[in-house]
Amino acid sequence: MGIAAYFRLARAGYILAREGALSIFDPAIMPPPMRLGIRIGRLIERPEVRRTGRVERLTRALKRLGPTYVKFGQTLATRPDIVGNEVAADLAVLQDAMDPFDAALVPGLLEGALGPRAAELKALSEPIAAASIAQVHRAVLEDGAGGKRRVAVKILRPGVKARFLADIESYYSGARLAEGLAPSMRRLRPTDVVETLERSALLELDLRLEAAAISEFAENIKDDEGFVIPEVSWDHTAETVLTTSWVDGIPIRDFAALEAAGLNRKDLARKLLQAFLRHAIRDGFFHADMHPGNLFADPRTGNVVAVDFGIMGRISRRERRFLADILYGFISRDYRMIALRHFEIGYVPRTQSVDDFALALRAIGEPLQGRTARDISMANVLGQLFTTTELFEMQTRPELVMLQKAMVLVEGVARSLDPELDIFTIAEPVVGDWVRREAGPLGRIEDARDGFTVAAETIGRLPALVARAETVLGQIETEHAARQVIVGPVLLRLGFWIVVLTCVTLVWSSLT
Repeated sequence: MGIAAYFRLARAGYILAREGALSIFDPAIMPPPMRLGIRIGRLIERPEVRRTGRVERLTRALKRLGPTYVKFGQTLATRPDIVGNEVAADLAVLQDAMDPFDAALVPGLLEGALGPRAAELKALSEPIAAASIAQVHRAVLEDGAGGKRRVAVKILRPGVKARFLADIESYYSGARLAEGLAPSMRRLRPTDVVETLERSALLELDLRLEAAAISEFAENIKDDEGFVIPEVSWDHTAETVLTTSWVDGIPIRDFAALEAAGLNRKDLARKLLQAFLRHAIRDGFFHADMHPGNLFADPRTGNVVAVDFGIMGRISRRERRFLADILYGFISRDYRMIALRHFEIGYVPRTQSVDDFALALRAIGEPLQGRTARDISMANVLGQLFTTTELFEMQTRPELVMLQKAMVLVEGVARSLDPELDIFTIAEPVVGDWVRREAGPLGRIEDARDGFTVAAETIGRLPALVARAETVLGQIETEHAARQVIVGPVLLRLGFWIVVLTCVTLVWSSLT
C-alpha cells in the first residue's frame, strides 16, 4: 500500500472524529490500542455535534467523505456482527441518501456513452433517485418508427470509478491495521469484507454487467408469478448508462397508497418472501439489495416489482442446499440435522461437538416456533447465531455475507407489510418442496450429473497429467543414472500406470 492510502485513511479518521461518528463505539468492548485511539479522536469532536442524534452524526460524516464511504457504510449495515445491531440499523438510512450531481452534465454524459443513440432519449426528467454510485432519470424513448415509450435511465456519477479505486486502498489499509491491532477481529475477516465490497462495487461500476444480470434474472423467473422486473434496452445501454422500461407502481413502503389501491399487504409480503427464497434456493442468483426504495407494487396485477440490479448475489448448489437444509431444519425443528450440515460443509471444525452445537441451535430455534414477525427480531436472532458460531469457532463465510444481508432486508420489508407474518409458514412451501426434490430422484440425477461433470473434467486432464508425469519420471531416471543407482524404469512406469488406472476406476465407480 502506498503512503497516499494511509494519508486518505488518516483524513477519513479525522473527519469521522470531527463529526462525532466515533461516539457510536463503546470503548469498553474495544482492545486497548483501539480504545485509546477512540478517546483521542473524541478530543477533536466539534461541540455542536454532541447536540445532534447519533444517526445524523454518522451519516453526515460518511456523506462528507463521499460516495465510496457511503457505499462502505451501506455494506457495514449488513454486518451487525461487526458494528452491532444499533449501528447497523443507523447505517441502513444511507440507502439512496446522496445528493444528485449537476444536471447540466447529463446530456454530455449520455452522448459520450451512447453516441447518436442518445438523441433518442427525450424529455429527460430531474433525478428521481440518487445513490452513492449512480442516479436515475425518467425519459421518453423514441424509436425510428415513431413509437414512444417511457424508460428509466441510470447514469454513473462522473469520476466515481477513479474515486473508488483510490479509496479502496485506504480500506485495505484500515482492515489490516484492525487485524493487527485487534487479533480478535480476525475471525470476522475485515479484509474479506473489503474484498466483498470491492468486487460488488466494481460490478456496479459497469452498467453493462447490471444489464446482463437483469437478462439472466428475467430468464430464471419467466414462468414465476407475483414478481416481475423491467426489461433492458440494449441499444441504449453502455458502461456508464443503463436504460430499462419504466416501472409504474406504488412504492412498497407507501402503506396508505397500497391500501387506497385495494392491494393486500399480507399477500405482497408472502409474494416477496417466497420470491426471494425461490431465487436464492432454486436459482442460486438473487437480488441482494431489496430495500424498500427498490420495491414497488403494481396496482393492476398485485405483483411485486423490483428495480436496481447493481448488487446481485450468487451462491453455488452446495451453499443452496446448505441454506435450504438450515431453513427446513428450523421449520421442522431438526436441530441435529442443522448441526450436521455445518460440520459437513466445513463451517464448524470437526474438533467441536455435534451434539453441543445442536443444543445451542435448539436454544435459538425453539423460541421462534409459532411466533409471528411481531414477536421475532431477526437482528436478535442473527446476534445469537453470531455469538453461537463464535463459541464453536465458526469462521465468517464471505460467500454468505451478501445472502445474510439480503435475507435481513427482505425479512424487514415483509415484516413491515405484514406484522403478523409467520416466516416459517410462508417459507415452508418453497424450502420444503426444494428439500424434498433434492432428496428425490431428480436431486440424485443432478448429483450424478455434477459428479459426471467433475469426473469428465478430471479424465480430460489425464493426458496432460500423464505427459507431465512421464517428464518427471524421465528426470528421475536421469538423476538416478547419474548417481549410478540402479532403478528399474519399467517398474516405475508400471507403477505409474497402476496409479492412473486406479484413479480412473475410482472415478468410474463413483458414477455407477
